[in-house]
Amino acid sequence: MAFLFVPVLLALGALIYFNLPWEPGFFTLAAIAIACAALLPVAAAGGMVRAALAACLLTSAGVTAAKVETRLADTKVLGSEITTRLTGRVVRIEHQESGRVRLTLDVVATARPELRYAPDRVRVTARSVPEGLLPGAGVVGIARLMPPSGPVRPQSYDFAFKRYFDGIGGSGFFMRGPELVQLSSAPTRKERLAAWIEKQRGNVAERIMQRIGGTEGAIAAALITGIRTGIPEAANEAMRITGLYHVISISGLHMALVGGTIMVSIRIAAAFFPALAVRHPVKKYAAGAALFGTGFYLVVSGGDIAAQRAFLMLGVMLIAVLFDRAALTMRNLAISALIIILISPHEVIGPSFQMSFAATAALVAAYGAWSARKRDRLADRGPPPKSGMLRSGLSHATALAMTSIIAGLATALFTAWHFQQVSPLGVVANLTAMPLVSVIVMPMAVLATVLMPLGLDGFPLDLMGFGIWGMNTIAFWLAERSAFDATGAIPLSSVLVLTMALVILTMTGGVLRWAAVPLVIAGIALMIMRDLPDVLISEDARLVAVGTASGGVAVNRPRPNGFTIQNWLRAFDVPDFEPPRSAAHADGENPVNFFICDEGLCLARSGKGPEVAHAETVDAASRACGTVRLIVIADATADDPCNDPAILVITARDLAKGGSAQIVWRGEGASTTPVLRHAIAEPYRPWHDHRRFSRAARGMGPYVRPERPETAPSETTE
Repeated sequence: MAFLFVPVLLALGALIYFNLPWEPGFFTLAAIAIACAALLPVAAAGGMVRAALAACLLTSAGVTAAKVETRLADTKVLGSEITTRLTGRVVRIEHQESGRVRLTLDVVATARPELRYAPDRVRVTARSVPEGLLPGAGVVGIARLMPPSGPVRPQSYDFAFKRYFDGIGGSGFFMRGPELVQLSSAPTRKERLAAWIEKQRGNVAERIMQRIGGTEGAIAAALITGIRTGIPEAANEAMRITGLYHVISISGLHMALVGGTIMVSIRIAAAFFPALAVRHPVKKYAAGAALFGTGFYLVVSGGDIAAQRAFLMLGVMLIAVLFDRAALTMRNLAISALIIILISPHEVIGPSFQMSFAATAALVAAYGAWSARKRDRLADRGPPPKSGMLRSGLSHATALAMTSIIAGLATALFTAWHFQQVSPLGVVANLTAMPLVSVIVMPMAVLATVLMPLGLDGFPLDLMGFGIWGMNTIAFWLAERSAFDATGAIPLSSVLVLTMALVILTMTGGVLRWAAVPLVIAGIALMIMRDLPDVLISEDARLVAVGTASGGVAVNRPRPNGFTIQNWLRAFDVPDFEPPRSAAHADGENPVNFFICDEGLCLARSGKGPEVAHAETVDAASRACGTVRLIVIADATADDPCNDPAILVITARDLAKGGSAQIVWRGEGASTTPVLRHAIAEPYRPWHDHRRFSRAARGMGPYVRPERPETAPSETTE
């Protein structure tokens, strides 16, 4: 059992590193690891001191692995928004549902201006691309580039962190172009191979879309090639609400179904040849073929990190079969986690890693407990009588239901933490839709991929589209009937305590599992006693949301950013927001449940009493001095116009440096004080270091390109 905690301690080390408020040096980390390793041999064997030193060594190894990965990534990130003439080599082409095309480009050159610290890779969208554009080609155009943004609120998803480890140093859009251009440098062998793979993926996705079409075709293309940009947002949202979005994201489910389809097909085929099945280890042949097939699927699907992790997990289990070991064991899961943590430590803090391993660990533990109980019952009562078809069907349905319930409960904590969302009808959706995915969709996907080079993939794709249509019908029908699914912001302390409880429940046995009970109680208590935000402020200082006395949310803009406001609404645990009103249309009402805006100043009263203001300029903000407790000024050059310690003033410069902000009011009445928390703290970690170079963080206004002076007519002497 001790081995099972090796990846847990390594993951703990990675978590510690990525959440440190400063960047630790290699010397400090090495000193800690050496001290733990040096003391380990002299500690008493089997004692608590020895166990603590071993835990210290493994945890410091996890910290060091994360530090090494960060240093190796060393992504060059754009510091501020800029418009430049961009020349790049196409890495990936993604056609979006909106009709636009997203290009991933390796930057070759920039001009007018030439960027002194240009990123190596960027993602840019375009209204259209040249006909026949393929991965590996060179393009040039005028692009507006922006640095990656931080979390939309404290403790939410950090885009800058993700982009740093993906090697993406900026994103934006083409203002003119792109156009094909001949690059002076030839692509490397690695770039040519990557371009060929991307070309094949694009061809496969286009073939699937042409055959199936519509939403079903977009989802089918996503399941086979991993290209998800063509899926309509309505379908994505229905999948999220019903807990079926894991079907779209290529992960453990897809790898298991692909590998399982290959193994079952080979073993069934071998059963028609008894002599072959008796004389040869068909199970091992099937496992080897499944390993090769899932590896091919990994390449075709784009090799996303989640797919890589799923392939490693399944690969360890298939290799166990090749060496006559049990495949589905907690030890194999621990080996998979160990490999992934050492290769990509940053994945530990992502939702995909956490949810995948939580669900798998819970299912393996539950299966082990059920098998042990079944063995005990068999020893006491003997073999049960043969069951009929009805009873066997009910047994399979019960097993499927329990699988959905166990996996859903294990992942609900991380879903609530990362997305502030649960799926009230998730069990129903998975019970009704997953048989279609398991029996029709994925087996037909495997068959279509095998037959596609022969041009015989039409019928399997048609069946696959039919299965996806059924899944979509279930998802949309249940989504329309689902209750509001937001959970509100979950405190980190509650997540940590409940995660410890989950580790104990899945990785220990017997009496030790009872130790999880007080942790579960404590985690739930922390969740109940949480403080939901009273005010949220975007990092660009343009959007402010205030919790009102009626239990709703007021915002200062009539059309806020869709992604940001949806995240905020789930954090506030409310279904919708109240848009602002102009002073002329407020009819003299107090700004209790909405913002009242007039001449660059918006005012609203929060649910706990204090009044909040958002101002476009310093002059507008000065009109609110003496009447409000919080002023947000959307100007990076602004100073505090009130000079009143009782008024909290936040400028665009503060937000550019510290990221989005959350405020919780403490106290009551006149003694109410704001508790401010930014999403990002200084000193910056490597994935946030680019923030200090932005114009706003340096107290400068937006860049204005100087006008070219008119050329005076030349004078001639006659």
